[in-house]
Amino acid sequence: MKTPADIITRLQLMLQDGTKSDRKLAGFVLADLDFVSKAAISEIAARVGVSEPTVTRFCRNLGCEGLRDFKFYLAQAIAIGGQYLSPEPLSRDAREQRIASAITEAAISAIQRASENLDMTTLVAVAARIAVSGNVLCIGSGGISSMMATEMQNRLFRLGVSVLAQIDGQLQRMYAAVATPDTTLIAFSVSGYARSVIDAVQVAQQYGATTIAITPPDSALAKAADTVIHFQSLEDGNIYKPTSSRYALLSIVDMIVTSVAETRGPKVLENLRRIKQSVNTLKVDDPRLPLGD
Repeated sequence: MKTPADIITRLQLMLQDGTKSDRKLAGFVLADLDFVSKAAISEIAARVGVSEPTVTRFCRNLGCEGLRDFKFYLAQAIAIGGQYLSPEPLSRDAREQRIASAITEAAISAIQRASENLDMTTLVAVAARIAVSGNVLCIGSGGISSMMATEMQNRLFRLGVSVLAQIDGQLQRMYAAVATPDTTLIAFSVSGYARSVIDAVQVAQQYGATTIAITPPDSALAKAADTVIHFQSLEDGNIYKPTSSRYALLSIVDMIVTSVAETRGPKVLENLRRIKQSVNTLKVDDPRLPLGD
């Protein structure tokens, strides 16, 4: 029997296209997930006004072996995504609160938490290694981590560092396979369990590369890398706004890049001058604008 990949989606489809009794049961389940996840088959049948065999058929139509199997997948769905299924209604005050305040306060808080828990000795040592590397490979999978890998590339190339970012899983492994002892691989993972990123770290190590992970401590990636800058994502529970963790991770990227620039010293200035000159000449002649942004 086919295992349900997403029992909530199957219930939603059943609510639209199922038989009359299946639609009744699907609607009842979606309206009271907590009750159904704990109730006996007799209680469910009585509440909906159907027979117990009808409940069993309903579960099988969803791809489950029976009620027990169905309740397992339902409990799993509630544990993983329950906060998105029955969110608390926004209070009047929350609706009227300025969005700008909600975003900026959460971002500042995330950056402060990251800074307080940061081992600056490790961070400066990482920057020193990057500053003398023959080449740097930045990798990350998923929204935040891939964005940070690309941003690290964007910041380091200006300093004269030979750097490349890869966010495709297969290419991460392939580029890791051509690493050398002069290579520094920087791996980002908010979870610490991105398979392609862990694989790339392990492959690069076979060829003598130095591997650095920015990831939660004790994660699979942290255990695989040579050096770890600890980063723990903590959210504020507001499911309507984007995660604030990316601001904290971006601040760590900026700290590393600033330390690399200071380590390399005045020789980075010519690259920065050239970029400023070309951008202002070809685009907008305003020296107050950010460097190339």
